[in-house]
Amino acid sequence: MKTKYLLLLFSLAILTSCGSKKKTVYTKPKSKTNTSKSTPVTANEPRETEVLKSTSTTKVYTEVVQDYINEYKEIAKQQMLQYGVPASITLAQGILESGAGRGELVLKANNHFGIKCHDWKGLTVYHDDDREGECFRKYAHPHYSYQDHSLFLTGRKRYLFLFKLPKDDYKSWAKGLRQAGYATDPRYPQKLIGLIDRYKLYEFDAEVLGKSLKDAKKVTSNTNKYTVVKGDTLYSISRRYKLTVDELKQINSLEDNNIYEGQVLFIKPLESNY
Repeated sequence: MKTKYLLLLFSLAILTSCGSKKKTVYTKPKSKTNTSKSTPVTANEPRETEVLKSTSTTKVYTEVVQDYINEYKEIAKQQMLQYGVPASITLAQGILESGAGRGELVLKANNHFGIKCHDWKGLTVYHDDDREGECFRKYAHPHYSYQDHSLFLTGRKRYLFLFKLPKDDYKSWAKGLRQAGYATDPRYPQKLIGLIDRYKLYEFDAEVLGKSLKDAKKVTSNTNKYTVVKGDTLYSISRRYKLTVDELKQINSLEDNNIYEGQVLFIKPLESNY
C-alpha cells in the first residue's frame, strides 16, 4: 500500500513537471500586422488652380472653372446670337469677374461681371473694389446678369466700336474692352485671352458662327483697322487715311486724342452688325 502511494506521488510530480515546461515553451501570439505600413499610401495628384482677381481674389481648381463653363456656355452663346458679344469674351469675363461663380459679389448679388450701379434702378449691394463700399448691381438670377452684361456693352457709345470687330477676333475684343475703360487692370486683356486659350472658349464662337472647330482660331480678316505704332498720333493716322481727326475719333468712339502703342483703330466707318 505504501508502495502504491509512493508511485502515485511520483506520477503526479512528473505531470506537474511537464505542465510547467509547456508553459515555458508556449509561443506567444504574433502581433497584429499593421496593414497601413504594408500598403503604400498614394498622395493625391496636384490639382491645377486658377487665381482669379477682379472684384475679389478667388482661388479655384480648374475643374471648378470647367463646371462654370459647362453651366453658362449656352447662355453665352445665346447672348452672342442676340447681341453680338462673342461667347468666348462673355464667358472669360464671367470666369474672371465672378471667380468662376465662387466670388463674394456672385454670392451676394448674382453679379457675374462686376457691373457697378451707374444709372441702375434695380436692387444694389455694396462691395469693396477700387474703393471701399462701391455700389454694384444685384440680380435675382445669373441669367439676368448675363443679359445685363450684353445690354451694358451695346447700350454705351464707348463700346460701340467693338461691334465693328469680327465676332471671332477675341483678342481685339479683349484689348478693346480695356481700351474703352471696362476695367482698370492693365493686364485685363491678357487675363481674358489667357482664359479663352486655356479653356478653348473660342470654340463656342465657332459654333455660333457655323465654323468648323479646326478653323475656330482662324480670325476673320478685317482690312479696315489699323494698329497704332510708336510715334503715331491721331493727326498722322487721319492724314494717312484721308480723314479728319474728328472723323477718326467718331469712328472709334474716342473721347480725347490719347492713343497708345498696340491700340486698334478703325479707319473706315462700318455698319454695326450686332
